[in-house]
Amino acid sequence: MNVLTTLGPRPAALALALVLGVGATGCAPLLVGGVATTAIVANDRRTSGAQLEDQGIELRAANRLRDALGTRGHVNVTSYNRQVLLTGEVPTEADKLQVGQLVAGVDNVSAVHNELAVLGNSTLTQRTSDTLVTARVRASLVNAKDLHSSAIKVVTERGTVYLMGRVTQRESDRVTQIARTVQGSQRVVRLFELISEAELARLQPPPAPKAVSPSAPVN
Repeated sequence: MNVLTTLGPRPAALALALVLGVGATGCAPLLVGGVATTAIVANDRRTSGAQLEDQGIELRAANRLRDALGTRGHVNVTSYNRQVLLTGEVPTEADKLQVGQLVAGVDNVSAVHNELAVLGNSTLTQRTSDTLVTARVRASLVNAKDLHSSAIKVVTERGTVYLMGRVTQRESDRVTQIARTVQGSQRVVRLFELISEAELARLQPPPAPKAVSPSAPVN
């Protein structure tokens, strides 16, 4: 979820995101500005209630920040299992502190990771580059047969790749290794919620029943 100085998606970045399939499926767009973020709801390791709550957190936070900031800054709000990641740019340290406090006060937020930079707003070129980095990370995760890519949310801001999800330590290390080698990735920040291998096994969907071959006709 993004709170920005514009009232709609940048055309080039949005078109690119649609072509590459990297739109934010877990976030209802209110004000979109080009941060690259993606997660697949199907096979999500959050409960359905947590997924709905994350959407509500993003909406409530966006409303608060719009009222507080107006047209100042470019703030992206991403909630995963009630942990909120703040990325983007704000004009002053006071604005950064205020944004963090406002989001922390939103109902059901359990933690806030304030990664806002005190800078001028990123350019369209920078946001498009971030979209490409996210697309490359996503494609690499899909190609990794030892990972469940749908369990990972990827957010890229100014070349920094943020990783969110409920994963084991083994998965965390593997995903990080992949993200670090992607072209355009300058830094990787892990915000994972670690689970055990036993819990992962419990979260896996049961195997599909084997098809029963029809019996041969009796002559």
